[in-house]
Amino acid sequence: MITFRKHSGIYTLEAETQLPISLKEAWSYFSSPKNLQEITPPHMGFKITSKPFEKAFSGQIISYNVGILPGIRTNWVTEITHVEEQKFFVDEQRFGPYSMWHHEHHFEENDKGVFMTDRVSFKIPLGFLGDIAYALFIKKQLQGIFEYREKKLKEIFN
Repeated sequence: MITFRKHSGIYTLEAETQLPISLKEAWSYFSSPKNLQEITPPHMGFKITSKPFEKAFSGQIISYNVGILPGIRTNWVTEITHVEEQKFFVDEQRFGPYSMWHHEHHFEENDKGVFMTDRVSFKIPLGFLGDIAYALFIKKQLQGIFEYREKKLKEIFN
């Protein structure tokens, strides 16, 4: 399930996914930046441009090049700011298309495997023009990215 809300001038997307895998397997997959390209829609042409490390760690800087709109590519730099092994990690944009991007990845083991929650708080630049862009295409684009991600994960792990 994917939900959006706006508060204090920022938006928050929340996506929940249940996967029939162990917590150890989920952590191993998601804490490796090398797997990001596999779960990003192909039309975005996602490419890591920094040296990818095997596992995420606090302070890690990851740079990407990605298509944000048809014909428009941008560089995006994030930092892994918090890591609690097999519980959560956080990446935050340092440079990129948003005024703010704070992405929490939470993992919880249950009797069906692992329940994952992504919580992305973000601010769009350009004030009210950014809000119009959100309504016209940013919300739909983000929803499509997370829907693709869930579908792809279910293909990989089912």
